[in-house]
Amino acid sequence: QVQLVESGGGLVQTGGSLRLSCAASGRTFSSSAMGWFRQAPGKEREFVAAINWSGGNTYYADSVKGRFTISRDNAKNTMYLQMDSLKPTDTAVYYCAAESRSGYYSRTGNYGYWGQGTQVTVSS
Repeated sequence: QVQLVESGGGLVQTGGSLRLSCAASGRTFSSSAMGWFRQAPGKEREFVAAINWSGGNTYYADSVKGRFTISRDNAKNTMYLQMDSLKPTDTAVYYCAAESRSGYYSRTGNYGYWGQGTQVTVSS
């Protein structure tokens, strides 16, 4: 059974940092792009960042560019999201996604597998 499990969420003050992890089990995703999305209450799920299979190419939403860093360790079948300079507007449930089916990394429909999400709350 394929599973993606996010961890590392929590409560942090404005300007603080968190590091999210997404651990995959059941199969390897080392040959496909992966991504992070988030969903705030009452809003649609939105793209945060994506990374290609090797980690050599990364993509970010404008709202997080310069503050968030996506990375992956294929040997551990794990993806990460380092989040710095957090703002209250970053508050959301963060989801990892795997098995990108095309180059449209920012589209939710592009991914075959999703985690259950981890809550990130940034207090002002």
